[in-house]
Amino acid sequence: MMAFAALIRREFIEHRGAFLIGPLILVAVLFGATILAFTVGRIDVRFSGAIFTVAPLRFYEFGFLAFGVAWMLYLLAVLFFYCADGFAADKRNNSMLFWKSMPVSDFRMLLSKLAAALTILPGTVYAIALLSGLLFFAVAFTTMSINGTAGFAMLGSVASIYLQVAGAILLALIVGLLWYLPYIGLVGALATALGRWAIPVSLLLPSLVATLEWVTLGGLHPFTTRTWNYLSYRSTFPLSENGYPDVWLATGERFDLNAFAVDLLGKTDWLQVLIGAVFALVALYIASEYRRRASAN
Repeated sequence: MMAFAALIRREFIEHRGAFLIGPLILVAVLFGATILAFTVGRIDVRFSGAIFTVAPLRFYEFGFLAFGVAWMLYLLAVLFFYCADGFAADKRNNSMLFWKSMPVSDFRMLLSKLAAALTILPGTVYAIALLSGLLFFAVAFTTMSINGTAGFAMLGSVASIYLQVAGAILLALIVGLLWYLPYIGLVGALATALGRWAIPVSLLLPSLVATLEWVTLGGLHPFTTRTWNYLSYRSTFPLSENGYPDVWLATGERFDLNAFAVDLLGKTDWLQVLIGAVFALVALYIASEYRRRASAN
């Protein structure tokens, strides 16, 4: 267990640039640009303060959720490149023999990379998202204070909103990682054999499989096959149209974490999640066998 934890920690150390340093730089640049915009007069403090005053809590809810969605999209993109790079890093930097000297099998080695992709790396980005929410409120409250419209009575309401939205972002993050787990496992398994070529191969593979089905079984074109429809379904986040987020945006009610959780968890196909998890583990096991036999030769 100590060796497995050390392997996960190694993944964080090797890729902290993309999952920690990079997001911190983005937040610092955005926050600094915001402060500079107010300082040099690019933004009218009175006007912006008035905007925050119209519906400050609603504005904060929407802004924090927007930050959360943006960071989740960033995480999905970075995880894709992490799987294509991290699962082949040992082979590329000639450290394969060193890591194989540890009392850990190849499967557990790859499993540690998958565990890092599902825990500590997304957790770092989630912490950055929470920091973004705090900085966003600091900008809004400072602007309202300069404009003379801020009140400390709203701090309690803001704290409640912060916890509700933070919980929603965390829940969506967990469900999203479980939902896209088969893609993470597939790209990682391909990277074990193909290295960074796993990036173009993983992008072309769905089209190739759908084309093969179209050629053998017929149809109008490759994008009307069962394979393509299934992959499109598995690529779409479980939150459907006319779900709670759409209903919440159409009303003036406060964001409700419980309603969001019931909607998200109820619309998630948990059988598909289980199938995806099994697929990811099987793909990693096959990749570990290839890794073991290739390194032995």
